[in-house]
Amino acid sequence: MQETYRKSHRALIIHLMIYLVMGFAIVVLASVVIDQAARLSQPEIIIQSALPQKVEELNLIQFRDRLLLVRNNVPVNEYDKDLFRFENDRMYYSDHKIKAVFGIDVSYAQDNINWRMVKRDGVDFAMLRIGFRGYGEGAIVLDNHFEENIIGAKEAGIDVGVYFFSQALNEREAREEALWIVEVLKDYDITYPVVFDWEFYSNIPEARSNNMDGETLTTCALAFCDEITKAGYTPMVYFNMSLGYLYYDLSEMTAYDFWLAELNGPPIFYYDFQMLQYSHSGRVRGIEGDVDLNLCFVSYD
Repeated sequence: MQETYRKSHRALIIHLMIYLVMGFAIVVLASVVIDQAARLSQPEIIIQSALPQKVEELNLIQFRDRLLLVRNNVPVNEYDKDLFRFENDRMYYSDHKIKAVFGIDVSYAQDNINWRMVKRDGVDFAMLRIGFRGYGEGAIVLDNHFEENIIGAKEAGIDVGVYFFSQALNEREAREEALWIVEVLKDYDITYPVVFDWEFYSNIPEARSNNMDGETLTTCALAFCDEITKAGYTPMVYFNMSLGYLYYDLSEMTAYDFWLAELNGPPIFYYDFQMLQYSHSGRVRGIEGDVDLNLCFVSYD
């Protein structure tokens, strides 16, 4: 019996030593990873399993299976998630300072739109696709419904902004896109922003933009916004949470407004934004089929 006791005692000591060593190793690994990440200009992606669970105390953001360093100079999302509400497919938000207004964004995909019916259905603003750059040779093309959309929306009394679907690969191409937009808009008055909308073509292996990196993308957005500002318009950058967290250096872009795409519920994106795209499958009278739905939290008119 004494031999059995001694064996059990030794086994317990060995297990305790193993747990102590493992715990020490995790703490050391976490401190090394955080120290290395803090030295980088881009938000370093950190393996979650190497860190303690209380990410707030470490000034980190959890996104999917990753932890990212908070960019401390970027304004944060202060909207009260409990004040967002849905009625059917419409989202509403108001607090003691803000009453968000309802809008849509459209392109050739919505085909012919009855803008007076759209206005009667409660739409306050519309973001119109003005054009795009092709993913192959990179030609700039006018959206083939832009002219009728901007005329129809304005005649119906709807505030209008525009977005450009960019595939710019460098600063020169981003400025080229902005200057092209300024030339097209010279015949129209708009009150809402001019938006840089850069997205990956994830389902097209040969797309010219597939190898874009965050530093270059940030440079492109800044160049585009600079040209739009110089022309007297309000610039804005559109992104989803993946682009916002993993590609754009938002700390370099705080002079400009953000349009966030986050679907199906109150937004949890960590940083501030001025416009929210919350649905790709909304329904609005005057438009056949699905349309993107948005809220705007600031006044541009």
